[in-house]
Amino acid sequence: MSQETNNKEVVAVVAGEEITQEEFNLFLQAVPREQQAYLANPQFRQQCLDQFIALRLYAKLGEELKLEETEEFQTMIANAKRDILAQIAMRETLKAASVSEEEAAAYYEENKEQYKKGETVRAKHILTETEEKCAEILAAIEKNEKSFEDAAKEFSTCPSGAKGGDLGAFGRGQMVKEFEDAAFSAEIGAVVGPVKTQFGYHLIKVEEKNEAQIASFDEAAASIRRILLQKKQKEVYDAKVAELRGKYMEEK
Repeated sequence: MSQETNNKEVVAVVAGEEITQEEFNLFLQAVPREQQAYLANPQFRQQCLDQFIALRLYAKLGEELKLEETEEFQTMIANAKRDILAQIAMRETLKAASVSEEEAAAYYEENKEQYKKGETVRAKHILTETEEKCAEILAAIEKNEKSFEDAAKEFSTCPSGAKGGDLGAFGRGQMVKEFEDAAFSAEIGAVVGPVKTQFGYHLIKVEEKNEAQIASFDEAAASIRRILLQKKQKEVYDAKVAELRGKYMEEK
């Protein structure tokens, strides 16, 4: 089934009017960000659909009660129209703000220290509940009876064991202190441990070390463009507000 066909699927009929999946999808976009993750849950989606249908039912009730003819309704429509026009006009105004590659590069050169990255290590580990088990595994590795990675898959109680104990790269402050101290002081390729932490006993194998360095322009570019664009948008917004105040507001 194509996406277009799926969007035209009728999810409910209210007073003879069909509600399509496309209309329901638009309603779902308004779900608060903190609840967006729940949309994959069928029960939550059903609750949202029930709420959407309820709104349509109440709209029909409003028509029956001729609420469209009330002063309150007309006032709310006028306010909504003004707000929508303002939002669209602001969006059109902000299109004038843009950031060139030259501006982004100049900002990077002037603010390089802001993009300093701390030292990192890439390591693997094996976690056990007892020091004895940890020492036993270390002995097997040192005797070449098992590779570190195979031992991690077989014995480690950490979920990373399935990946041969691989923890990826991490910087200071991301691991508990005992683990961090051992990892950053270990030689590349050497297996150190047992290292005791609150989680148990670890064997650690450092695969790679990276000294503190300045992030490249390519790494920082997206963040820089975002910063500069926000700044330019504010300048464009403020300038337009000042222009419109002079054009539309009367002096008191």
